[in-house]
Amino acid sequence: MLVLVAPGQGAQTPGFLTPWLELPGAADRIGMWSDAIGLDLAHYGTQADADAIRDTAVAQPLLVAAGLLSAAALSTASSAAAAAGTPDAVAGHSVGEITAAAFAGVLDDTAALTLVRKRGLAMAEAAAITETGMSALLGGDPETTVPHLEKLGLTPANVNGAGQIVAAGTLEQLAALEADKPEGVRRVVPLKVAGAFHTHHMAPAVDALAQAAEALTPAEPKVAYVSNKDGQTVATGAEVLSRLVGQVANPVRWDLCMETFKELGVTTLVEVCPGGTLTGLAKRGLPGVRTLALKTPDDLDAARELIAEASTSAADAAGA
Repeated sequence: MLVLVAPGQGAQTPGFLTPWLELPGAADRIGMWSDAIGLDLAHYGTQADADAIRDTAVAQPLLVAAGLLSAAALSTASSAAAAAGTPDAVAGHSVGEITAAAFAGVLDDTAALTLVRKRGLAMAEAAAITETGMSALLGGDPETTVPHLEKLGLTPANVNGAGQIVAAGTLEQLAALEADKPEGVRRVVPLKVAGAFHTHHMAPAVDALAQAAEALTPAEPKVAYVSNKDGQTVATGAEVLSRLVGQVANPVRWDLCMETFKELGVTTLVEVCPGGTLTGLAKRGLPGVRTLALKTPDDLDAARELIAEASTSAADAAGA
């Protein structure tokens, strides 16, 4: 059983889109999307420095575009939804949930990018109200870590499983965390994001995103869509869209998503560009599941082979 996943903000690095634009039709597709949302995705994905692509309003549409482009490259299909049509389930981490909504056929590519552009702008505006950020805690036990974060006034914004929780709050609160780590936490790593996402600090962005969502007509998901809210599969396109709106101010429960992958019997996980983060979590949290991260087009053949093997195994199991 195959699940296709999309990473969230912080996965971007300078120039990561460069090799993907060399693929046939890729530059044209990126140009079309850039015109649709009023943002030069090719520039930011190839020439911009780390500070420029750290900007929430830039990073989010750039990540969704990269995910859609790399998924489309997995086959000769003309859209990411068609290219990713073979998975049994899809999911995304934070902003990656919009990418996953396109994989599931809930939103078309242009609608997904239009929504994420408005999401990024709204969250950047909310982040500008107070200086906030996020830090990953490596190690520790959630039962000990979460109360410690709450004591410092921080929110466990991403509960990622595999021993990782991401704390979010003001810069002063994060500095206090660095000086006073929870028991068992080995390291506190600041993330390349510009705000305390998935906390009450993002409440102003919810209203803006709700207005943007009203202009969209979601379709029903064609494959199982696993939600960050509670790790549950979502049956309707309207509910997927509703959860995408509320998600910006609520914690990401990737740990529960991985629990659902186990319950679904997932055997193979492929992470679209810029892959690495979610496959790393899967290697620790989903032992025995085969994983592959799409980082450059050089990874495509291996991904296609892995997907073909997963499809063959599923067919053999069905015929047994």
